[in-house]
Formats: sequence, C-alpha cells, structure tokens
Amino acid sequence: MIGNGKLLTNAHCVEYQTQVKVKRRGDDTKYVAKVLARGVDCDIALLAVESEQFWEGAEPLQLGHLPHLQETVTVVGYPLGGDTISVTKGVVSRIEVTSYAHGSSDLLGIQIDAAINPGNSGGPAFNDRGECIGVAFQVYRSEEAENIGYVIPTTVVTHFLSDYERNQKYTGFPSLGVLLQKLENPALRECLKVPCSQGVLVRRVEPTSDANRVLKEGDVIVSFDNVKVGCEGTVPFRSNECIAFRFLISQKFASDVAELGIIRNGKSMQVQVVLNPRVHLVPYHVDGGQPSYLITAGLVFTPLSEPLIEYVFLPVVKLKLLTKAGYSSAKFKGEQIVILSQVLANEVNIGYEDMGNQQVLKFNGTSIRNIHHLAHLIDSCTGKYMVFEFEDNYLVVLEMEAAVGSSSQVLQDYGIPCERSQDLLQPYVECNVEEGQSIVDGDFGDSPVSNLEIGVDGILWA
Repeated sequence: MIGNGKLLTNAHCVEYQTQVKVKRRGDDTKYVAKVLARGVDCDIALLAVESEQFWEGAEPLQLGHLPHLQETVTVVGYPLGGDTISVTKGVVSRIEVTSYAHGSSDLLGIQIDAAINPGNSGGPAFNDRGECIGVAFQVYRSEEAENIGYVIPTTVVTHFLSDYERNQKYTGFPSLGVLLQKLENPALRECLKVPCSQGVLVRRVEPTSDANRVLKEGDVIVSFDNVKVGCEGTVPFRSNECIAFRFLISQKFASDVAELGIIRNGKSMQVQVVLNPRVHLVPYHVDGGQPSYLITAGLVFTPLSEPLIEYVFLPVVKLKLLTKAGYSSAKFKGEQIVILSQVLANEVNIGYEDMGNQQVLKFNGTSIRNIHHLAHLIDSCTGKYMVFEFEDNYLVVLEMEAAVGSSSQVLQDYGIPCERSQDLLQPYVECNVEEGQSIVDGDFGDSPVSNLEIGVDGILWA
C-alpha cells in the first residue's frame, strides 16, 4: 500500500488479468482492484482500489533510500501460497545493473540472500528502520548457487511512479539504442585515437533510435551528461563504487535529451540525443494480452513474439525463431516479423498443410512490413492469384477467387468467430520508412542488446 488509493505489485502478477482481487491481512473480504499501469520492462504494476472500507486504518509504506552492502533486509509475502504472512531475513549482497527476467531489460537491482520463493512476488522488502527499500520480484535458481534473490529498488519504483504521474500512463524506460564495446585494450584505444583510458566504442546504432541521427559506427562515447564513462563501460556510483553505464540512461525519462561527449576520428565533440524506449522487433509480451492474427484460406498469420516462440516444440524451428528474436533489429517503427503459424487444412490449401512457423516475406512481390500491411495487401488484391513468398524460397500460390470463397467455410469448420483480430479491422496506416532504409528480409546482424538482455539461464521471477 503506497497511499492515495494505490497499490504496487509485480507486472507478472497481473499479466493476462481479467479481474484482480485483493484483501487485507487478517480479513476475508476481497476487493476488486483496477490495473492502472503495467511496466513490463521494470516488472511493476500500479493498482487502484476505490473501496474506502479497504483503506480504513491503513498506513501507507514509506519508500526508503537505496541500501548499502551488508545492510539488513526483511522480505514479506506469501511464499508457496498459504493464508498467513511470511517473513524472511537476510542482508544486501550486491547492488548492480541486473537482468529483469519478465521484461528482459537491464535496470538497477538489489541482490539479497533472504529466501525468496513463488508467492513473494510484489511483496515489500524493509530495512532495519522499517522503511521499504523495494519490491521482491525474482530469484536466481542454479545448482551452483543458493539464496540469491532480487529486489526492485525504490529508485526504479520512484521512476515508474513519476513516469505515470507525468504522462497519466506508463511510457517505459528509455534506451540509447547502441551496441557497445569496452576499450580496455591499449592498442585499440591508440588505433581509435582515444587519448586516455576511458570511453566505449559504438559498434552499431539502431535505425529506429534518435542516436542514428548523430552517432556513427566507430564513435567513442566518453561522457554522458558530463559524467565520464570508463573504458569498461562503467560510471561512478556513490562512494568508491562503479556501475554499468546503462544506469545513467535508466535515470532518464522518455523524450529526455542526453548530451554525449564523443571522439570521432580523433576529434572530440558534443552531441545531443533524444532518449526513447527501445523498439523491439520481436516483443517480449503481447500488448493487451491478445495477439494479432489474420486467416486467409486457412493460412494463419501472426507477428512473431516471445510468447509464440515459447510454444514452439521442434528444437530446430525454435532455434531459428530465437535467432530472429535475439539478433534482429527493427529497421523502421512499426516493423514486424510476420509468421505463418499453422495451416487449417481445407481443399483450397491442399499441399500446404504441413507448413508452420515460417516467416512470410512478400505478397505478390511486395515486401511485407507488418501484419496490418499484409492484411491491407490481401484486401486490395485484384489479380487471379495470391502469391506468398516465404523464407528459404518457399512459395505458396492460391487462386484468389477460391481463397476468398473458402474463408467462411474454414472459419465454420474450425469454430473461429472472425478471420482477423480486432486491431486489423482498423484502416491501414503506412509505416514511416525513411529514404535509404531497406526493408529487405533476412538481414539478421548483431542486435544492440547486452548479454543480460538476451537472458541468463536460471533467472526466474518469484
């Protein structure tokens, strides 16, 4: 309880929710709560309870400051279910930029040795002064490690709440949109004409980021808002501590401007970059909980997403989709990888029944930008044939008249109410593809993500 009729919990606790109910400790009455905002990247959700009875006699928690190492921490929750509250105690083991499993993002995290288990999620963690220092959210499980739990610190929580207050919605943590390399090697620094032991090398810039306007491959970032960046990609943090450079970026809000000090071809200069949340070509979660889909002559198309990859069982196919997710970056805003997830067998699609989880690249010779674009191309098709070009030069040709005539029968046979999701019923709006940007498929290079963003085996939310 944080006051003003608001509650905090983890985003993964209310994922795919249709109704959320809460109750006070020691009270059997359940109250309906409304989800006001859900931050997937920071794994925090803001709830509201309108009932005045629920709030009678309640004392909101006071958010404390970031704790120090070896400071005592107490975690409160309902691990493994149960009706009575559970309290576990430990100390702060580490404070660093951590991989958030739910959103696959890198944000500041508190590592503790207090026991955290499923059911602790969304529960508060207190210091020995009774101040709330964060929200329990995940645990590291491995045969080689024990008692490693993680708490979302109040700095991240405050950022989330401030974002919501500013915009009346959650906009997300911003990203610089660059892939970086450390400059520890003296010969590498000398080759790049970097005079001192600092800075990180720009290996790649995302086309959808504002950084693409002012940064180039080969630039060396030596400062961020006048804070010097070390050759290991770290910046000063509190007294006698260093932390990953990404921490400074996470302190910004969407649309904030950052001033970067860079060295380009041996010359120092200052550039300004507008920071915005990263555009994920393959999203980690489906907005609204319902995926977009389009059914044409029994061919089921949907955008590629992490939840879809989870339900692919063939290892070879899953590896191919994971490669697209991990090493692809959006070339323009609105771009999606459109997948033929399955074929609903019908006389019109005979010979194609075994297809599944393949990327469709073109329709009648036009490169597909997203699923809405594909729906638009199909709706405006006037030729005799519908030609779908897939990866690995696989071709699907359907007779236009027969394909359109089979749609109602396919939906009836498989008990499907509509041939497309609600979002595809809206008029199609062209993507803003800038001149010189290619939408040719198959360009899967290094994506501007860290190893942490790709994920660490064993990290699970609690």
